[in-house]
Amino acid sequence: MVSTDWQSDLRRRGYRLTPQRQLVLEAVDKLEHSTPEDILAEVRRTAGSVNISTVYRTLELLEELGLVSHAHLGHGAPTYHLADRHDHMHLVCRDCTKVIEADISLAADFTERLRKEFGFDTDMKHFAIFGRCRDCDAERSGDADADGESAGNAGDAES
Repeated sequence: MVSTDWQSDLRRRGYRLTPQRQLVLEAVDKLEHSTPEDILAEVRRTAGSVNISTVYRTLELLEELGLVSHAHLGHGAPTYHLADRHDHMHLVCRDCTKVIEADISLAADFTERLRKEFGFDTDMKHFAIFGRCRDCDAERSGDADADGESAGNAGDAES
């Protein structure tokens, strides 16, 4: 999973691809939207002596260098993903906590309106929309039908 792009990107900026940086980048790549604690657990599978402060310092440097990006997907720690992926918003399911990537272009009308009405330029890469994913919504609807709480939906299914 070693990427020569990471090595050349770091070298071009005057840094080396140290073993710790490589392990953190590989963990971020594998885990996608993950907290520093999740990244630490993944890194420790290979290098048990790495500590959380090393992960935080490495993530901070890698973000400054444009290799990783973070988003705030709730009240906890930020989550990290590789920055070379397409720009996206995050749809976060409140029930199962799944994170769905949605292309930023879906919010183009919204961001343009914010720009026109408020002079506000949005950073949608750090944007999270909370709700319920399709699977959890279907499960919840099924539970409501079984409990008789959603008579309208149950009637539609019988027609």
